[in-house]
Amino acid sequence: MFRWTLHGNGRTIAPDAIVTPEQRLAWPLTIGIGAQHVVAMFGATFLVPLLTGFPPSTTLLFSGIGTLLFLVITRNKVPSYLGSSFAFIAPITASTAADSMGAALGGVMITGLLLAALGLLVSRVGSGWISTLMPPVVMGSIVALIGFNLAPTAYENFQESAVTATITLFAVVLCTAVFKGLLGRVSVLVGVLVGYGVAVLRGEVDFAPVREAAWIGLPEFHHPEFNLGLLPMFLPVVLVLLAENVGHVTSVGLMTHRNLDHMVGRTLASDGLATALSAGFGGSPTTTYGENIGVMSATRVYSTAAYWVAGIVAIGLSLSPKIGAAIFTIPPGVLGGVTFVLYGLIGIVGVRMWVDGKVDFSQPKNQFTAGVALVVGIANVTWAIEGIELTGIALGTLAALIIYHAMNQLGRARGTDAEHVGPQVAEAGRRD
Repeated sequence: MFRWTLHGNGRTIAPDAIVTPEQRLAWPLTIGIGAQHVVAMFGATFLVPLLTGFPPSTTLLFSGIGTLLFLVITRNKVPSYLGSSFAFIAPITASTAADSMGAALGGVMITGLLLAALGLLVSRVGSGWISTLMPPVVMGSIVALIGFNLAPTAYENFQESAVTATITLFAVVLCTAVFKGLLGRVSVLVGVLVGYGVAVLRGEVDFAPVREAAWIGLPEFHHPEFNLGLLPMFLPVVLVLLAENVGHVTSVGLMTHRNLDHMVGRTLASDGLATALSAGFGGSPTTTYGENIGVMSATRVYSTAAYWVAGIVAIGLSLSPKIGAAIFTIPPGVLGGVTFVLYGLIGIVGVRMWVDGKVDFSQPKNQFTAGVALVVGIANVTWAIEGIELTGIALGTLAALIIYHAMNQLGRARGTDAEHVGPQVAEAGRRD
């Protein structure tokens, strides 16, 4: 488990070579790369507790613990950092407003346990059923509607200080456009720092909580409460986490030139368990992080040793309440500018799934699936049925699944689906 083969001389990587998960560089270099992974995940991981009201230090602690748990369960074969999941923001925000933070944590914990159970199922029966249940048009629609559903929240923060928010937004955009390598990949963190500096100059930051916080101490812990009426708001997130994990495993497999499909069950189970564990103490839910895939792509180092370093560093940083207090001083204007970018990007990830999956939008079943799901999600259509509230994300997810599979089956039975009968036959069927 804790043995890695030294790659070459441990100091250099040939232009056409990679450092595989079971290899490592010399420890000083490995520690440096692990520190890069911490920097890459830092900004996005802390944004989730800032937006949901969860304690940042607790989130950081369990992102580190969750990463180490992930590495153990996947037997050091899938390099990954488990940072805060943005897919949970909408249901957490809604359930906290409707009940309490404890109720939100309960929803997160149950969702994590469900994901872990799905991981065990995938380990037994394989992952083929996932693509059958959620073809690219359905998967992309669900991911996109989650991002766009959060737009009003971003705008509320933006309105708190439009000047600071605008400067923050453009700092993120310019950093991404101007810089290459790691600096370009952590443009969100750079944008937050620039926006924070502007907020300080404008007198929008209160440093009193930072002065009062101790340098060393345990994070703030909270415990879950269970309100089953809120659970439907969280269930669609399971589908998003399925997509994220499958995408992560596929990406790492392509970059390391190996087939890792057999590891999907383990990644799902470990992500679910890490999420449930974090929720048990007040931390944010976790997911595999694309930011860290970017670091691996840039460095060509896929060593899991670097992720052990990153996890341990995150745990160490979490033991300073002063760091958590400093992060909580970030004002709404800065968050508004950053979330305009981040929530939009979540939506565009869904659109990219359509592109990568070559979704044919000349077919009515794809048009209706995406169109109705997005409108339901963006409008945040809400139904309350016997104490159970279904919000736009839950209803949009149901709409995508039901419309696609219903139209697909009816199209096959009636011979009107061009995908199955050919365009000429389908056109003749429509004329009839």
